[in-house]
Amino acid sequence: MKTQIKKLPKNQMEITIEVETSKIQVHLEKAASRLSSKSKIDGFRSGKAPYHIVKQKFGEGAILEESLNDIVSATYMETIGKEKLDPIDMPKIDVIKLAPGNPVIYKATISLLPKVTLGDIKKIKIEKKEAKVDEKKIDATLKQLAESKSFEKIVDRVAEDKDIVEVDMDMIQANVPVEGGVSKNHKIIIGEPYYIPGFDKNLIGLKKGDKKEFKVTFPKEHFNKNLAGKPVTCKIEVKNVYKRDIPKIDDEFAKTLGKFKNLEELKKQIKNNLFEEAKMKEGQRQEIEMLEKLVKESTIDELPQILIEEETRKMIGELEGNLANQGIKLDDYLSHLKKTGEDIKKEFLPQAEQRVKTALLIRQYASENKTKIDDKDLETEIEKMISHYPNDKEVQDQIKSENYKNYVRNTLLNQKVVQKLKKEIIK
Repeated sequence: MKTQIKKLPKNQMEITIEVETSKIQVHLEKAASRLSSKSKIDGFRSGKAPYHIVKQKFGEGAILEESLNDIVSATYMETIGKEKLDPIDMPKIDVIKLAPGNPVIYKATISLLPKVTLGDIKKIKIEKKEAKVDEKKIDATLKQLAESKSFEKIVDRVAEDKDIVEVDMDMIQANVPVEGGVSKNHKIIIGEPYYIPGFDKNLIGLKKGDKKEFKVTFPKEHFNKNLAGKPVTCKIEVKNVYKRDIPKIDDEFAKTLGKFKNLEELKKQIKNNLFEEAKMKEGQRQEIEMLEKLVKESTIDELPQILIEEETRKMIGELEGNLANQGIKLDDYLSHLKKTGEDIKKEFLPQAEQRVKTALLIRQYASENKTKIDDKDLETEIEKMISHYPNDKEVQDQIKSENYKNYVRNTLLNQKVVQKLKKEIIK
C-alpha cells in the first residue's frame, strides 16, 4: 500500500492512498457474498454462490463498487495508525481510481488535533483581590426584599413618586410605529430605573383615564441601533394608579423572612450571602484571567475550521437555551436585533476561538500531568445527577448513556485541571 501525505492550511491533511490488487481480493470476496444475498442466484443458497458465478451475474465492476467502503475503511484506519495521526473528524473521501484489475486509489482529507506547547506556568502572575461587601449593597438588598413584600392597591388620585402606573403605550419614531413599541397594561414604577430614562417622570400628576403625548430619548448604548440615542414620541393612556404599601424595614419585618430574631441577624445573613457571592465572582475572575494568560503564553497550531464551527454551534445553542428560559425564541430575538444567524456566528467567532484554545490547553495539561477522572468519581457524579430525577426513567437512561458519561467525564476533568492550575499559579 502506497501513501502520499500533503499538509493543508488550518491543520488539515490530504492523504492519497493506493491499495494494490492483492489487498483488494479479500474485500471483493465479501462483497460478492453480500451481492448474492441480496439477489437470488439459481442453484445456490443465499450468499453461498462462488465468486466467479457472482462475477458472471453482476460484473466485476459492481463487485468492486460494493467492496469500496470495506477497502477504504480498512486501509484508512491502517494508514492512520501507521502514520500516528490524530484526526478529529470523519475523513472526506474522494475516489481517484476504481477499475477492475487495477489498484484502488483515493484521497482522504482530515482535520488533525492541533499541536499544543504549554507556556511556562511560572511566568503567569494573577493578582488576588479581596472579596468585599459594600454596605450600600446590604441596604439595597433589604430595600428589594421589602419591595418584594409590598402590597399594591388601586387609588383614585394622581400618580406620585414611588407609585405604580399601569398604561397602554404606543411609541412612534419619525411618524412610524416603533417595532415592539406597542404595549398594553404596562406597569412602570415611578422613581425606579427604567430602560428609557425620564419616561417615568412624565407619569407624575396623571390619573386613571388621562392621556398624554411626550418625547423621550433612548440611551446611546441601547441594543437597537435604530433607537439608540434618538428621540421617540410616546402616546400613553393611564389604566390604573397603584399605591405601594412597602413594609418598614425593622425587627418585625426581619421575623417575617425566616428564623431571624431581629434586623441585625437578617443583615448579618445578607452580608454573608453577598460575601460568598463576591468570593465566587472573584474566583471566576481569577480563572478567566489565568486561562487567558496561559493561552497567550502557549503555542497552538492553527485551529481546524471544524473545531471553531462546533464551538460556535455550542455557543448559539447556549444562547438559544438562555432565551428559552426567558420565554423568547431565537428567531424573534434575531429579528428584534435585525440580525441573521450568520451575523451572530461572526460575532461569536473570537470567543469561540478562545474557548477552543482553552479546551486544547486543558487537554494538553491533563495529558502531560497524567490527570484523569476515576471511574468511581464518574459513577458518583452520575448517581448524584440521577437522584435529581427519581421518577423520570427516560432522563435517567440519558444520563447513563455512554455519550453523556463521556460529557460528564470531560467536564469533571476540566474542573480538576483548572483547580490544579489555580494551585500552581494563584498563590
